[in-house]
Amino acid sequence: MKFETSNKPLSIFAYSSLTDIVMLLLIFFLLTSQFVIQTGVKVKLPGAQNNEQVTPARMIVTITTQNRVFLGSEEISIDKLAGRLEALKGTTNESNLIIRADKSVQIDLIIRVIDSAKGVGIDKFTIETERIS
Repeated sequence: MKFETSNKPLSIFAYSSLTDIVMLLLIFFLLTSQFVIQTGVKVKLPGAQNNEQVTPARMIVTITTQNRVFLGSEEISIDKLAGRLEALKGTTNESNLIIRADKSVQIDLIIRVIDSAKGVGIDKFTIETERIS
């Protein structure tokens, strides 16, 4: 049995392998886009029915149940918060401060965080919540 061989270029392009690759990439990006960047501090956020999706940010203040204040993942005293926020605001172009406060935290501490931020020129705040069904 003799097989024919030819050196002619292919006149048809096979799209099946390209389609497989595109589908795998689409699935990968859909799955990885569901992850949200969070700090290492765990808090129980208050619930809200109409909450907005928070975009990843660098200026995040977290307040735990023990009234400990964290800027990012670093613990900081409330007195030094204004200076660190001012330095962080200078290095980033963000003007929104995200406050992640545990639902059992006294409102007085949250007001002190907002007051510290307003003192350095930050006037946009987002209080992060969990969506309740």
